Amino acid sequence: MANNRQHYNHDQNQNHTVTPNTNQLMKPSHDVVVVIVPLPAQGHINQLVHLSRLIAAYNIPVHVVGAAVHNRQGKLRVQGWDPNSIPNIHFHDFTIPPFHSPPPNPTSQHNFPSHLLPSFHATRHLRDPAAALLRRLSSQTRRLAVIHDSLMASVVQDVVSIHNAESFTFHSVSAFAIFLFYCDGMAKTTSLLEMDDGVKFPNDIPSLEGCLNSEILDFIASQYEFNKLNSGNLYNTSRVMERPYMNSLARILPKKKHWAVGPFNPVSFMGNNTANDMTRHTCLKWLDRQEPKSVIYVSFGTTTVFTDEQIEELALGLEQTNQKFIWVLRDADKGDVFDKTQEKKFELPKGYEERVREMGIVVREWAPQLEILGHASTGGFLSHCGWNSCVESITMGVPIAAWPMHSDQPRNAVLVTKLLGIGTVVRDWAHRGDVARADTVAIGVKKLMASKEGDEMRKRAEELGGALRRSMAEGGASRRELDCFIAHISRQISMCRAQRDSCST
Repeated sequence: MANNRQHYNHDQNQNHTVTPNTNQLMKPSHDVVVVIVPLPAQGHINQLVHLSRLIAAYNIPVHVVGAAVHNRQGKLRVQGWDPNSIPNIHFHDFTIPPFHSPPPNPTSQHNFPSHLLPSFHATRHLRDPAAALLRRLSSQTRRLAVIHDSLMASVVQDVVSIHNAESFTFHSVSAFAIFLFYCDGMAKTTSLLEMDDGVKFPNDIPSLEGCLNSEILDFIASQYEFNKLNSGNLYNTSRVMERPYMNSLARILPKKKHWAVGPFNPVSFMGNNTANDMTRHTCLKWLDRQEPKSVIYVSFGTTTVFTDEQIEELALGLEQTNQKFIWVLRDADKGDVFDKTQEKKFELPKGYEERVREMGIVVREWAPQLEILGHASTGGFLSHCGWNSCVESITMGVPIAAWPMHSDQPRNAVLVTKLLGIGTVVRDWAHRGDVARADTVAIGVKKLMASKEGDEMRKRAEELGGALRRSMAEGGASRRELDCFIAHISRQISMCRAQRDSCST
């Protein structure tokens, strides 16, 4: 695995793609054009920007719709490739009203990042400019496909009025989590899965209690009717990893098509640890000096914020492990990630960073997560289990120490630890209201990084990572499914028939 997980280099200081003007849009028509509409949250934006690269590789123009601040965020933070280097990808910076961008609240009753909701609500104003763009593009192409985040369905509701257009819902979470969402309140969970031989299903699946607050539930509900207008569903997963749940979704929604076309993120990289050395992040240079699989990467995503007490316990727990680590310690994203007012700077115990200087480093800015996970010295990931992070970690063959915080994360943790067997629980969801003490952190990290059981998890993660990477290669399961999706939106009937046996749609 170490030989396959090579370094790659990416200059974060990218120039921004200029939004296509009217003259650009009036170029000769294409057979099919794709429009992508992300929800303005990092884990959602990142996945769909990566998907745009995969679709553009079929020589299909891709138009990404969003507010200027969120398009800028997506382009600056994407790793493994440069959006400005692909002429077929166009970002449309539409204007939305100013929105409140408050800081996160570490003492909130729910860990869900409610402070992002004003930016979500502001996206309602994308409907009119998006509809105008869709109508303009529809006149220049034979087929128009709109891929929207499941929480942006209302923005693209006008697709139904365009004769040659159709929409597809992108689900930003695991197929397992989506399956459970459909089954909540239904007595179908066991019977549906029993139809697949050999499927194991744990009895202690976390409920949604504590995962979401009433505000986001209302927002989700507001999108429900509009999601019914779609022609199918896209998932950032692979059937080599979530076949039973993809099959179950097809049974729950038999009139919809379902495509597992992930992982979206790059799965292989060119380059070495000396190219563009001046632009490589400091933590990558530090990783170069460590032993293979010896470092645990610690990051809780872009929406998690801890109390000062929890940060101190986490710091002491990492110190107690005597394990090499990279810890990303930064405030959660605001609705406008470029607004640095009221940004919290976290304090660590006095003398801490000096004490652990030989053991680990603390990164206080945006970190190149995909590069860190892909580095041969990284052997584990202490994670919140957001699906974007899970897919990146699994793709790179890195096992996960699970500490779920909100939303789909508790259920993703079950998938990773109990069903795939590539991780261990550090912080049990049942104890989410308590501060996780240093010894709890230390025990969980040591189990993953310094035990026979952890070695077995690492081996399974490397095997699954290899299978995921192969699934994206020519003839692989996910590649065939992506081919089938492209054939569908292009209405290339002969190609779609050729793929029929490979694509469960």
